[in-house]
Amino acid sequence: MDKDTELIEAAESVRELAYAPYSNFRVGAAVRTKSGEIFTGCNIESAAYSGTVCAERVAIWKAISEGEKDFEGLAVVADTPELTPPCGVCRQIIWEFCGDVPVTLTNLQGDFETLQMKELLPRAFDAKFLK
Repeated sequence: MDKDTELIEAAESVRELAYAPYSNFRVGAAVRTKSGEIFTGCNIESAAYSGTVCAERVAIWKAISEGEKDFEGLAVVADTPELTPPCGVCRQIIWEFCGDVPVTLTNLQGDFETLQMKELLPRAFDAKFLK
């Protein structure tokens, strides 16, 4: 199994654990560290919608909470006919913590596309502007 397939399968598997009783929009994400470890996340909704957290952020924050800070790729899986990209907030978090990594978007029908993060968030805002 190649590294991309492993990442996609991890995201697809964790999607089943999503807690999405309001939207029924289940998303899984997996991030691979440069050391080869994979961290997964699923979306988790709250009745107070502002408390909802996307799968991509869950995966990244899990990795960071375990001491990982160097990332090499991310996969996002949703059950939609059109490939679903990360939301704006997730794009910002991916850029800040992962940089210009490849992001693979896929669905349950086996469609996929891999984009560099700079394609998803051109002219990104980050720490260099705060100096």
